[in-house]
Amino acid sequence: MARRPLLLITCALVLIAASPAISWAKITPQEAARLGADLTPLGAEKAGNADGTIPAWDGGIKTPPAGYKPGDHHADPFAGDKVLFTITAANMSEHAAKLTPGHQAMLKTYDSYKMKVYPSRRSASYPQRIYDATKKVATTAELTGGGNGITGAVMGIPFPIPKNGSEVIWNHLTRFRGNVAARKTSQAAPTRGGGYTEVVFEDEFNVVYSQEGQTEESLANRILYFKQKVVAPARLAGGILLVHETLDQVKEPRAAWLYNPGQRRVRRAPNVAYDNPGTAADGMRTSDQFDMFNGAPDRYDWKLVGKKELYVPYNNYALHSDKLKHKDILTPLHINPEHLRYELHRVWVVDATLKEGTSHIYKRRTLYFDEDSWQILAVDQYDKRDQLWRVSEGFVINYYDVPMLWTTLEVHTDLQAGRYLAIGLDNEFDMYRFDIERTLEDYTPAALRREGVR
Repeated sequence: MARRPLLLITCALVLIAASPAISWAKITPQEAARLGADLTPLGAEKAGNADGTIPAWDGGIKTPPAGYKPGDHHADPFAGDKVLFTITAANMSEHAAKLTPGHQAMLKTYDSYKMKVYPSRRSASYPQRIYDATKKVATTAELTGGGNGITGAVMGIPFPIPKNGSEVIWNHLTRFRGNVAARKTSQAAPTRGGGYTEVVFEDEFNVVYSQEGQTEESLANRILYFKQKVVAPARLAGGILLVHETLDQVKEPRAAWLYNPGQRRVRRAPNVAYDNPGTAADGMRTSDQFDMFNGAPDRYDWKLVGKKELYVPYNNYALHSDKLKHKDILTPLHINPEHLRYELHRVWVVDATLKEGTSHIYKRRTLYFDEDSWQILAVDQYDKRDQLWRVSEGFVINYYDVPMLWTTLEVHTDLQAGRYLAIGLDNEFDMYRFDIERTLEDYTPAALRREGVR
């Protein structure tokens, strides 16, 4: 019995040593001075790689291509690029060091899958005010609540020189995506044989965290407001989801409401989080897979593995083209690889491991973050047996009318079911709009009730 106090003291010391509040420190002014110098304004390595296959960052896309008009589908500024080589199951071993486990599994599983690799274009660019805000908050931003919230940051990327995985995931959660964005898109979850029904959405993102003039106090603990209305098919039409995403997830969890057209009522929706099923997704994704990852990070331990050079989806303007129909993209087993573009980029790698005492259908996730934008480009998700289960890809473009890098399509491929979910198909619809005006009153339960018409 005499050893028990000593054991308790030892355990306490271990916990203290691992405590985020003790081990996580702000970056110094000297470190912050690197932003815009040898590092880009958002913290990426400005220089190219040693062998020249990744170029230096020169500011990204500064002007839209000639002839582009706001509201158009975004023309491909790299349409003249030729395929450097194509990775298939037959030659995968030659490129394995630069492939994620997920991409290797896709190549092994599907003979029809391939990766066309193009010249690397570091196209990511952002408004100067985002760069200025990032430099300002770089020395003040801190994790709170064991990594489940942040303080001391607004508008800019909070941790441009990250010291741990929690900081990296918060960079993704707070990244710039315009002020208010509206889009009409569809999603589809084809069967193994290729049959599908498209579900059409009208989405709005009001990203208050990034808006000019914001302070931490004026945010009132909100990062963004999200509204999603189901337009088709008729059996689902009229349902509306409203989400208030919070900055400090411990102080106040996400708030969500659903308008049910059958009942004509608005109800709280606490299940729109974590591993609860995504909206009309046929069980093919969890709520927190939308936007590659969203919501509270509190169920995982986030380990920063480091930075790697990998082939990742990038500059997918061909996939975004209004010359394509959705049926051209939605092929059996996986989306049509003929329309995909992969490039070699440096990515931050983070392993998220499920915490003891919590639950989620994914025991582990490995996430790959673009160094130039903090956008997640790929995620490998593992089941309770530690088997790779689902592979997620974020096919990005620079929306150069804003400017910023964001997905034009995200795809979640289930290797075990031989199916996938494609979210954000926009080829047959009018483009994203980034010029709409909204007030916070437009994102209240009362506004949701007024909008419901069925």
